[in-house]
Amino acid sequence: MSGKTNTELNGIWKMHAPLEGEVLRATNLNVFYRDRAKLLFKQNALKQVLYDVNFHIKEGEILGLCGESGCGKSTLSKTATGIIKDFTGELLLKHGQPQMVFQDPYSSLNPSKKIGWLLEEPLKVDRKKQWTGEERRARVREIIAQVELDEHLLERYPDELSGGQRQRVSIAAAIMRRTKLLIADEPVSALDVTIQAQVLKLLDDLHRNLGLSILFISHDLRVVYQICDRVMIMQKGRIVEQGTVDEVYRNPQQEYTKQLLRAANL
Repeated sequence: MSGKTNTELNGIWKMHAPLEGEVLRATNLNVFYRDRAKLLFKQNALKQVLYDVNFHIKEGEILGLCGESGCGKSTLSKTATGIIKDFTGELLLKHGQPQMVFQDPYSSLNPSKKIGWLLEEPLKVDRKKQWTGEERRARVREIIAQVELDEHLLERYPDELSGGQRQRVSIAAAIMRRTKLLIADEPVSALDVTIQAQVLKLLDDLHRNLGLSILFISHDLRVVYQICDRVMIMQKGRIVEQGTVDEVYRNPQQEYTKQLLRAANL
């Protein structure tokens, strides 16, 4: 794959694919970044960061993705949501575009807008339905209750909320249009331990109550064991091991997985 040129990327990213029992399937996924400096000199600007990644997410499951910083976890999430388009292979999605929950909720929320405005915004750009103002406000009230926040917070700005409250707002925005696949990229790593537990419980409750599937990305193997059904281990852009959390944690096959578990005292 290292010989790929700028014009040879022909990956398939297909929404509303006829998947049976799955919400996402990735086959032979190779992902690249473009070096803008090399582009100026008309050199091969592609740098490969993911290598022959194969995995699927089942309907209604939480799949963990673990690995050290820089191994490619966030790159995979951005490819799945269509942000990164330079890839080969095939990525099929059953219910349309996944929605993201990021590590730092403050950076993903417009600080100049009130929470109510931010939560209505996904409905204003909804291509499937034309929402009236009253319908949008009713939907916002419905979702704000589901993420266990008080309605009075709708009149506040992001910097007037705690970190845990802002993350709940980010989750609310992600599920506003009834997504079936949520990609949570280190969603609790910026929170203290008590708030982490509350947000993890919220994600698990939403997963059960709304039938959500979740790709849960984390470097914390303890958190992954707590919330996930299956887990994938990524090393240097490759999936080196995957299985149920019990299979991988109790009987790891790869030395890298064993090292991660030892480092986490598991």
